Amino acid sequence: MVNKVILIGNVGMDPEVRTLESGAKVARVRLATTERLFDRQANETREHTEWHTITLWRGLADVVDRYVNKGSQIYIEGRLRTREWTDKDNNKRYSTEILADDMKLLGRRSDNQPAGGSAAGGYAAQQQAYRQPAAAQPAVAPAADDPDDLPF
Repeated sequence: MVNKVILIGNVGMDPEVRTLESGAKVARVRLATTERLFDRQANETREHTEWHTITLWRGLADVVDRYVNKGSQIYIEGRLRTREWTDKDNNKRYSTEILADDMKLLGRRSDNQPAGGSAAGGYAAQQQAYRQPAAAQPAVAPAADDPDDLPF
């Protein structure tokens, strides 16, 4: 069976990056993908934007922390995960996200400058793909009864 997601889109807000008590770094990115559809009846092109929540662990979270900002264009390969929790009113809630296994920084150099530095010093490292080793990533996101208990 296959559970694979491939996305290319623009980051909608600066990433949230946290370090857990275990020392593992985790990042969350909101990614927008836009699809252009031609409506023959109206004879016009319409756009549909879908927002995705991407979770990146350890090494990928380090790269996100250094190089990804609002507006950055990135390529993501990962897996879909759905979490279930009970809210404060005792209702079951669900959240679907993409657990990233691979990331590539796209766009212009100026789009992905390292924080506090020039693009020239760190951009060469960005040209390669960043892949998360399978053993370094949890198979399932940490369980939580409340979305406030999640790492974000």
